[in-house]
Amino acid sequence: MARRGGLGKGLGALIPSGPGAESTGGLQEVETSAIRPNRFQPRERFDEELLNELTESIREVGVLQPILVRPVGDQFELIAGERRWRAARRLGLARIPALVRDSDDAAALEQALVENVHRANLNPLEEAAAFQQLIEDFSLTHEAVASRVGKSRTTITNTLRLLQLPPVVQRHVRDGHLSMGHARALLGTPDRALQEKLAAAAVKDGWSVRAVEEAVREPAGSEPKPSGVDATRATQALRPPGLTELEGLLGDHLDTRVSIATSAKRGKLTIEFSDLEDLERIYKVIVG
Repeated sequence: MARRGGLGKGLGALIPSGPGAESTGGLQEVETSAIRPNRFQPRERFDEELLNELTESIREVGVLQPILVRPVGDQFELIAGERRWRAARRLGLARIPALVRDSDDAAALEQALVENVHRANLNPLEEAAAFQQLIEDFSLTHEAVASRVGKSRTTITNTLRLLQLPPVVQRHVRDGHLSMGHARALLGTPDRALQEKLAAAAVKDGWSVRAVEEAVREPAGSEPKPSGVDATRATQALRPPGLTELEGLLGDHLDTRVSIATSAKRGKLTIEFSDLEDLERIYKVIVG
């Protein structure tokens, strides 16, 4: 049986033919060998099982969704759709449907990122790296990044904080052993050695996010609790009723981590922020 091409007959009739698809833009069939990967691609790893599944799907029904490319000299550079392109190459397809458009480097990265974020294709650490690249390479503010990727400015700031974690902890997040919530809880302490210690315990014993939060509040030098439930109960037993709930309410209102400590005669409220921009945001929320 002959291998299916990139497009169905009806759609293929609308696409100009010719080597390399030299026309100026629009929907075309582009030679797979004339395409190079996007050097701004935020994704670092491709799930082999998912890529195999996509390959088998294309083998049966063809490429149903065009990739997005831009012309670079006599070739094309991917903007979005690298998984489809990789799968097509595995099948030995000579051509692949592509939308061709002119785009500068900033737009190429933004378009690749937006597509991947909207499809939940990036893990939190890959998102953080991509946001950081937008900020460093193209001089964008957190607000500008948020506008381009359709997320809140606070989400951008909190995601970027993952890059402050030690590499071994970042690897746990990248591999899915720790969630974004676990990572944010670990950022509650500036002690990187303690972050690594608690992360290892959380992965080994399957701690909840709440268990990590409680372990971070423990005095320096104490051993992390072996059980998330036990850790929560032990800490809550020493605290006045309602403090944990108030911490949560304040944290939700300010969209950051808040901790409350009390003694016989006084108390201390700690509000965390990532940078001066984040601190200014919290100030505006407080003064309302």
